[in-house]
Amino acid sequence: MSEIKKTAKNKKTVVILAALVVVIAAAVVIWLTMGNKSEDSPTATGTPGATASKDGDTKSLEQTFYIYDTVVTIKVFGDTVEQKNMDDIQAMLERMDIEFSRTKTNGELYAVNQAAGKEAVAVSDETLDIVKLSLKYAEEMDGLYDPTVGPLVDLWAIGEGGEHVPDQAAIDKARSLVNYKDVIVDEAAKTVKLAKEGMVLDMGGIGKGYAADRIADYLKAQGLNSAMINLGGSSIIALGNKPNGSQWNIGLQDPDQSRGTQLGTIKITDEVIDASGVYERFFMQDGVRYHHILDPRTGFPSQNGLKSITIMSPNATDADALSTGVFLMGLEDGMKYLEALPEKVEAFFITDDNKIYATSELKKRLNLTDSTYSFAN
Repeated sequence: MSEIKKTAKNKKTVVILAALVVVIAAAVVIWLTMGNKSEDSPTATGTPGATASKDGDTKSLEQTFYIYDTVVTIKVFGDTVEQKNMDDIQAMLERMDIEFSRTKTNGELYAVNQAAGKEAVAVSDETLDIVKLSLKYAEEMDGLYDPTVGPLVDLWAIGEGGEHVPDQAAIDKARSLVNYKDVIVDEAAKTVKLAKEGMVLDMGGIGKGYAADRIADYLKAQGLNSAMINLGGSSIIALGNKPNGSQWNIGLQDPDQSRGTQLGTIKITDEVIDASGVYERFFMQDGVRYHHILDPRTGFPSQNGLKSITIMSPNATDADALSTGVFLMGLEDGMKYLEALPEKVEAFFITDDNKIYATSELKKRLNLTDSTYSFAN
C-alpha cells in the first residue's frame, strides 16, 4: 500500500474514533442528567439545599441549619412543599437570631442593651412581641423566669471556656441589675427601654421556642400541616401527624449525656417537647456541678435536686419559658404550679437519684426504655 493510501486510511480512522468519542460523551451526559435521578438527590429534584424523599406517596423535604448556636433540623411533608419554603424558614431564623441576640452588634436587643439607663430604642414588631411575652412570663412566675438575667449570664459565662465561680461581690452587683419590672415598653411608640445602666435583656430562655412557633405558624399558613421542627433537641414541635396518620414517636433525652442513650419514648400530635437540664452547659469546680440555669434570687445555678424537666405543651414559647421557671421552683412547687395552670401543660421531672415524677396524664403516655430510671409517683 502506498504511503498516500496509508495516510488517507489513518486520517479516516482518526475521524471515526473522534466521532465515537463525541457520541459516547454525549450519551454519558444524557445519562447523568436524565437517567441517573434519585428521589434522595437534592440536585436531581431541583431543590438545592434540602433533601427530598417520600413517605409512602407523600413528598417531603428536610434541611439542616446551624443557627441559635445549635443544629436546627426541619422536615416538612406535603406534595406542595418546595425549596422556597425552606429558604423562607432559613431567612426567618437568621432574622430572629440577629434581632434577639444580646451579642450580635447589628441586632435590636443589642441596641436596647447598649442604651440601658439612657434612652428608649425603637424595635420591630417581632422584637416588641417577644419582649412583651418575656415580661408576661416573668410576672406569672414571680421573676423566677426573668429576661433581665443577662448580667448574671455574662458574669458566669458558662459554656464559653475558662469558667469559674465568681466572687460574691460580683454576683451581688449583677443581681442588683436583674429585675424585669425595670423594663419599660411603649407599645404605641414601639420602643423598649431598660431603666438602669448595665441591665441586659437576654431572650435565651424563650428564643428557641418563639422561633419554633413562628416556623409552625408559617407552615400552617402555607397549607403544610405535617412537619417535625427540631431546634437542637431542646425545643421540638410535632406539627400534625405523620403522612400516614400515625403519631410521631419521639425519643426522650437522657439527662446523663455521657451515656449516649435515651430514657424512653413518647407519641405526640400537634404538641411541643421542651427540655431543660443540668446536662446542657456546665462546669465542675471542687466537685460541684455549676450549670447554666441561674436562679435570679441567689445569682447562682440552682441546686435543688433536679437533673432535668421536660414540658409538654401546645405552644413552644410557653414551654420554653416554663422549662426554666418551673425548674427553678423545684419539684414540689413546680408540680403544683403546672397543675394549677388553666391551659393543658404536662411535664416530668428527673431528680438526682434518677427518679421520674410525672404529671398524672403524662405518666400514662411515657414509655421508659432505660432501667436506670423509674417512676417515683
